[in-house]
Amino acid sequence: MLNKLFFFLRRPLQIPIVVITRLPFFAFIRKTSSYQNRVSFGFWFRQKVLGIGGNRGAYWPVHPSSQVYDWENIYAGIDTCPGIMKGCYIQGKGGIHIGDYTQIAPNVVIVSANHDVYDSRNHILEKVIIGKYCWIGAGAKIMPGVILGDFTIVGAGAVVTQSFPDGYCIIGGVPAKQIKGLDKEKCIRYELKPTFYGYLKEEKFEKFRKKHPSIQ
Repeated sequence: MLNKLFFFLRRPLQIPIVVITRLPFFAFIRKTSSYQNRVSFGFWFRQKVLGIGGNRGAYWPVHPSSQVYDWENIYAGIDTCPGIMKGCYIQGKGGIHIGDYTQIAPNVVIVSANHDVYDSRNHILEKVIIGKYCWIGAGAKIMPGVILGDFTIVGAGAVVTQSFPDGYCIIGGVPAKQIKGLDKEKCIRYELKPTFYGYLKEEKFEKFRKKHPSIQ
């Protein structure tokens, strides 16, 4: 009975929301329907208006249970949204670059700085670079300074402490090692149109980057 009541109470709200999302500002909701990281009005509203989870500044969708720090140092490519899934911890202090169409599962940790072992007040900054068309499995951890080439698949629970810059491989374990190589000829480099970087269309994203030159 309560579920039916809630359903009918929501119905009057659906019409104005549909109208609102037709505005040009909300093009990212309508025009990214073919993206893997699709965003609803409610998702945007909780993050950007209400600030639930503390990730209001990020220019891409972040789940309320995930935490993104130093978003100004993070490049998130097309259809790439670090932290859109639950329970992620993304720390961009030393810089993070994640290429287009890379998917990141729940509870993933990506850190680009670590404490100095001789003085924990200091941080050692090491940029993390993740290529295009990668897939970071649930619970995986990417440590500072790691470089992963295109089409790198990181197994669930892996701890990646070394780089795999050539990509085209499946890695896993603690610490992560190559499990299998991928056939480059079978790897599909698809492209989606129109082009959005998180909430921002390509033209707006380029202007946004000029204001935030640390996004590299």
